[in-house]
Amino acid sequence: MFFLSFFFLIIFVLMGVAYFTLFERKILGYVQFRKGPNSVGFLGLFQPFSDALKLFSKEYYFLIFGNYFIYFFVPILGLVISLIFWLLYPLYFNFISFIYGLLFFLCCSGVGVYIIMISGWSSNSIYSMLGSLRSVAQSISYEVCFFLVVLCFVIFFSSFSLFIFIYVQLDMWIFFVCFPLFFIFFSCCLAETNRSPFDFSEGESELVSGFNVEYSSFMFSLFFLSEYSNMMFMSFFVVLMFFGSDVYSIFFFFKFIFFLFFFVWVRCTFPRYRYDKLMYLSWSCYLPVVLNYLFFFISLSIYLFFIFFSMFTFFLFKNK
Repeated sequence: MFFLSFFFLIIFVLMGVAYFTLFERKILGYVQFRKGPNSVGFLGLFQPFSDALKLFSKEYYFLIFGNYFIYFFVPILGLVISLIFWLLYPLYFNFISFIYGLLFFLCCSGVGVYIIMISGWSSNSIYSMLGSLRSVAQSISYEVCFFLVVLCFVIFFSSFSLFIFIYVQLDMWIFFVCFPLFFIFFSCCLAETNRSPFDFSEGESELVSGFNVEYSSFMFSLFFLSEYSNMMFMSFFVVLMFFGSDVYSIFFFFKFIFFLFFFVWVRCTFPRYRYDKLMYLSWSCYLPVVLNYLFFFISLSIYLFFIFFSMFTFFLFKNK
């Protein structure tokens, strides 16, 4: 039952990625006063399948120099890691329940940096190497704030389980209590997924297409699928952490689609940052705020512990 559930989950995630690309192209079209894809099928609904056929049937070229095994293996590993994230979906039955779900998420998201770095190195190209170095520096910088935000909730709730967010947010969303943390966390999600305005691994004017410039055909499509799968999971994770974890209601999925729209909306609206401003934003703006929140949550949890301990001892001695 576990393998069957995971198989169907992967199928639906890949279908969601396909229609997320159509959704993005439609929004980009309407922002620029165009129709977007509307020729293939009714209202362009078969456009993702047409794009998939085009990508997978393109001619694939082989590099003369480069590490072949790593070069071919890294895109597959990147897609597998982005799909493994979806194991964390908090279902009670017919699936796996992670007690340490947040810890598993932090470990898997940390491995994503190595995918970018090794793919740029194994291509044996100056452009891909520079793109991978810039992307790795960016990801490491924003992962610090990203992990510290998650650590704030781990310390306060004293649990690594994702189910704790369902129980805590029954009456009130965490967003209303920690809305500065939400904005920091969402911008870190944009930086982690290499989306605009943080898409420095794909600076077209100086780095062509970044770390994946030497990939073509189905290998490039694997990077494409993993990036959009990561964006979908980050949208799901943001809603789960800050906007009520009612995963069994239809309202949860409306919030999820809104954040997918938000990813595209940011791409339509904001220009790319300058690289030094990107690093300044991470280390000089976000990090002090998140560290202050971390110390606040640590002190608050210690304070609550002493209150509960004193109340427990008081009632214990009173009963005696």
